[in-house]
Amino acid sequence: MMGGKILFNGTTIVAVKQKDSTAMAGDGQVTMGDNTIIKHTAKKIRRIYNDKVVIGFAGSVADALTLSEKFEEKLEQYGGNLKRASVELAQDWRRDKILKKLDALMIAADNSGLLVISGNGEVIEPDENVIAIGSGGFYAFAAAKALVENTDLTAGKIAYKAMEIAASICVYTNNNITVEEL
Repeated sequence: MMGGKILFNGTTIVAVKQKDSTAMAGDGQVTMGDNTIIKHTAKKIRRIYNDKVVIGFAGSVADALTLSEKFEEKLEQYGGNLKRASVELAQDWRRDKILKKLDALMIAADNSGLLVISGNGEVIEPDENVIAIGSGGFYAFAAAKALVENTDLTAGKIAYKAMEIAASICVYTNNNITVEEL
């Protein structure tokens, strides 16, 4: 625990947009400190906004839940416009005294695209139709990119397989994988 928060140290989240579908996958491991696994079955991704948007987090549990609620409010406010809601959330995150202290990184996805929203107030739309965050993020990203370029797998199968590969390499990522597909 750091500052009273359990951190998602070791979280891996990957999102893939393939043809007309989008999928996000996350592992289930929660690590406290550098070397203690306290949960194997955490769900770090979820659907929001009438199941039209999928979000996934790396960072502290409490902060992730707070951001999830704030983001869903922004989606409601801006009629489900993913980019606008993301920019507005990032601006609030940067300016608000309480939000500014939140320790989390978020991927948001719908069928129009993928975005990474950071606590620094950045909204990043990847050049590729693949993005990943967390300690196993680089492994999952590389695996998903290779699968997108060299297979005909669906977005959901690519996201799942990329997480399996990351889990086989990264000690902070487990193979209890949750996938949400749009």
